[in-house]
Amino acid sequence: MKPDDLSERLLGLAVRVGKVVDALPDTRLGQHIAGQLVRSGTSPAPNYEEACAAESRRDFIHKLRISLKELRETRCWIRLIMRSELLPEARMSEIANETDELCKILGQSLVTARKNEERAKVERTKPTPK
Repeated sequence: MKPDDLSERLLGLAVRVGKVVDALPDTRLGQHIAGQLVRSGTSPAPNYEEACAAESRRDFIHKLRISLKELRETRCWIRLIMRSELLPEARMSEIANETDELCKILGQSLVTARKNEERAKVERTKPTPK
């Protein structure tokens, strides 16, 4: 998957989260979840964009980790909406699946980035031949 494709999927998720937030009932629980979900669900896309413009491998990993952390939080709020029956499961299943997939993609990207960082660290510490 290309970075632009992932960026578009994350942006699409943010749009869908916005629609879910607007559809939540105007109850104490609905309002609380809406506030939390709008923050966590719109955060992964810009954090991923920041990761793509990182100044170093460590910076990339840090920003990607933040994006994944926000995605996981979003996944939890979506599950709570479903379990609390605030919105129909049929409406929520697609966004729940997309959030799961994006978590897996970013998680695997982090594994790869860490391996690349370790490999680069080893290369830097190898003695140079004389």
